[in-house]
Amino acid sequence: MAEINQDPVNYHNQHKKRLSYMPWLYHSLKPENKEWAEDWQAQIQAYFCKMETIIIGKGCFIAPEANLFAEPGRPIIIGDYTAIAADCVIHGPVEIGQHVSINHHVTLDGGRKGIRIGDNTRVAAYTSAYAFNHGMQLDRLIRDQPVTSSGIDIGEDVWIGANASILDSVKIGNKAIVGMGSVVTKSINSGAKVAGNPAKEIGQR
Repeated sequence: MAEINQDPVNYHNQHKKRLSYMPWLYHSLKPENKEWAEDWQAQIQAYFCKMETIIIGKGCFIAPEANLFAEPGRPIIIGDYTAIAADCVIHGPVEIGQHVSINHHVTLDGGRKGIRIGDNTRVAAYTSAYAFNHGMQLDRLIRDQPVTSSGIDIGEDVWIGANASILDSVKIGNKAIVGMGSVVTKSINSGAKVAGNPAKEIGQR
């Protein structure tokens, strides 16, 4: 078997890509990788803070492939040690707590009222949350319908499974679990496990 050439530049590029899609690895890097990774992250986060209305806490990981949009009046606030993976689309206002994991291809749109995510929550890949809705009156085109926004509130220590969808006005209580592929149309009590379309309570954590 041919020996693999571990060119440092190529190795770092591949390692960066791995971190972008599996950002939980960032906080357990070996010392020899931590130094260059922290410098890399400092540059990425400085860019986002310069370009958008974003506040980033200490020890965070933001994939360079993440799409963060936070015009004035629609800020994104990211708590300490939170990780945001590649190909996410986050449009403020969004407030994310500490030690939160936002995995790849998650979409969060805060509408006018915003999305809040509590500390220690995990949001799995391809989840979407939209804190706004369109009117549906028959006498007006969909494009001309008024847009409403009530906001979405996701508690602490919540686990949201992959491909879940969360609608405007939903509140998810602390320690709740949302099953993979669920469509959450109504608020969820603390500690409840829900699944399905529409999501219904199936047990307690």
